[in-house]
Amino acid sequence: MKKISVLVIDDSALIRKLLAEIINSQPDMEVIGAAPDPLVAREMIRTLNPDVLTLDVEMPKMDGLEFLEKLMRLRPMPVVMVSTLTECGSETTFRALELGAIDFVAKPRMDIRHGLEAYGNEIAGKIRAASTARIRRLEPGGAASGRVLQIPRHHGISTEKLIIIGASTGGTEAIKDVLIHLPPDCPGILIAQHMPEGFTRSFAERLDRLCKIRVTESEGGERVLPGHAYIAPGHSHLLLKKSGANYVTELSQADPVNRHRPSVDVLFQSAAQCAGKNAVGVILTGMGKDGAAGMLAMHHAGAYNLAQDEASCVVFGMPREAITVGATDEVVPLQDMASHILARLTGTVRQAVRI
Repeated sequence: MKKISVLVIDDSALIRKLLAEIINSQPDMEVIGAAPDPLVAREMIRTLNPDVLTLDVEMPKMDGLEFLEKLMRLRPMPVVMVSTLTECGSETTFRALELGAIDFVAKPRMDIRHGLEAYGNEIAGKIRAASTARIRRLEPGGAASGRVLQIPRHHGISTEKLIIIGASTGGTEAIKDVLIHLPPDCPGILIAQHMPEGFTRSFAERLDRLCKIRVTESEGGERVLPGHAYIAPGHSHLLLKKSGANYVTELSQADPVNRHRPSVDVLFQSAAQCAGKNAVGVILTGMGKDGAAGMLAMHHAGAYNLAQDEASCVVFGMPREAITVGATDEVVPLQDMASHILARLTGTVRQAVRI
């Protein structure tokens, strides 16, 4: 079987060596080249034609974002970003995902030898997902439109209603493309996105700037309010609980589920128990099966569930698994997801208007 060929691009010789060791230790992939900067990488891409790139965010001669933008316009290919765990690094990483990078990993620490196996499994999994992901060419003006749906006044939504969202690979952009269209009076939203600690707060802050709803990283114990979205922090599972007549959030550092913490299954299972038919479940792009069992529990509890369709997914794994087990009621293109969510909650939705 042909191995996945990988080109490593990083200005640090030590990081290039470490990434090469990790990738070459996998039976189904190999490093076919390593470049210290994008200018060298450009020539290596032409001559070696790799299947996947790993790309450092900050490099000399041409930074990773500038190189990525040129690449995705002229020769789109799967890219996994290697990012520093800093506020600046996370902002740059989300911009890279917006430009078309498939996923990202935190830059390996110099003292990682003791945790090399887990880190190697993470990188390898993301390279495998990238090698089969749907790649899009970056088009000028291709950013998501800030068009917000309105809920008709005579179709108020009960405060008991909730929107529960799970996603993984490709999910940061997919979540943005859903939330950016939701109005400030929509039901409360809980989100589990596979993402390492150190990035979820920046992700929430970025969405909060872009959306009409409020978006925060959950701290646990919050009352779930309409027009607010709560994102699971990278270090904990997010659960829905009931406190009297109110919904509240709860965080748990229990063991990973499906190798993930936060886990979509954990969130969905808690929504099945606490919200039942008052929940609308949404499963978006992602690799693996996390969320399928939890969404099935939501379905059995009376929730209405939507899955992103294959054509608009970066990776169709998680939606496919949910569909296969019979957990979903609708399969919807990403661009229509927000309107279908609100249509289910209200029975009708006005034409999108610019706000």
